[in-house]
Amino acid sequence: MQGSKVLVTGTAGFIGFHLAERLIKEGYEVVGLDIINDYYDVNLKLNRLKEHGVTAEFKTVVQSIKHPKYRFLQMDLADHDEVVNFMIEEKFDYVVNLAAQAGVRYSLENPRAYTHSNIDGFLSVLEGARHSQVKHLIFASTSSIYGLNTEMPLSEDQKTDRPMALYAATKKANELMAHSYAHLYQIPCTGLRFFTVYGPWGRPDMALFLFADAILKDEPINVFNHGEMIRDFTYVDDIVESIYRLIPKPAPENQQKVPFQVFNIGNSSPVQLMAYIEALEKALGKTAKKNFMDIQAGDVPATHADVQKLEEYVNFRPKTSVEEGVKKFVEWYLNSNR
Repeated sequence: MQGSKVLVTGTAGFIGFHLAERLIKEGYEVVGLDIINDYYDVNLKLNRLKEHGVTAEFKTVVQSIKHPKYRFLQMDLADHDEVVNFMIEEKFDYVVNLAAQAGVRYSLENPRAYTHSNIDGFLSVLEGARHSQVKHLIFASTSSIYGLNTEMPLSEDQKTDRPMALYAATKKANELMAHSYAHLYQIPCTGLRFFTVYGPWGRPDMALFLFADAILKDEPINVFNHGEMIRDFTYVDDIVESIYRLIPKPAPENQQKVPFQVFNIGNSSPVQLMAYIEALEKALGKTAKKNFMDIQAGDVPATHADVQKLEEYVNFRPKTSVEEGVKKFVEWYLNSNR
């Protein structure tokens, strides 16, 4: 709804950056929030902010020099009182929580980063939403929540009680926390289970970024599970379109009278990792040197999203092909300072 006020957390991050861009163009009043940590290159995060016209010191709310309806604040979501008070003061209509400690493999090295950001930080958002009476809270979950499930395609009705890594466990906790707040305080909450998102301005710890960098440097790429991985690669614009359509459609009460729902957001067209690499090689015009390796701890061999529920609710399903999406990523990658 144009003119509504939206808080988007994680706007120095990959998906949050793209979502803020879309909401600004559509006439929303947007406030971005991000901790700007050093999990990956801070310069990439700062460059994303510059694209939104944010270049000043971040300790107070900064007005974009490009967009009159966009402001940004650097804040740690785990700073509970500051976040809650900020949300109460701003009186947001909608909140989209995309801030999180990302990465499956990094959770093996630094587990406390995940409880800090994904548990403590999300609690702050829930409390802020409760005390400011937001119309709809949307939050990022993950396809990793399906864990050891092997029945494909993965649907929202399947059990999600067997996570393979702490990252997935914290996202499962987010869904349970949000459900409890929806039940107790009637806050409409919608969880989004993202499936392998990629595209321009993506994270440098993700496969596409790592592969492109290595190929251009004539260095070998690490191909896990000997190339037998299958992923439901989802282009970032399709993720953003899904969220954009969901924002003004608060979760209705379910059979238990709780305004809570979850959606898969995936391309529903799983692709072999080797085909993904071939699309990148074609776009770069260069063949990769490949180092075939065993599957890593915490990784699942295959993902495939059932998105029928999403399509029925917002009349949209992700549709960008890997060939098209990878080509757009490469065009950005070759022409950006990153």
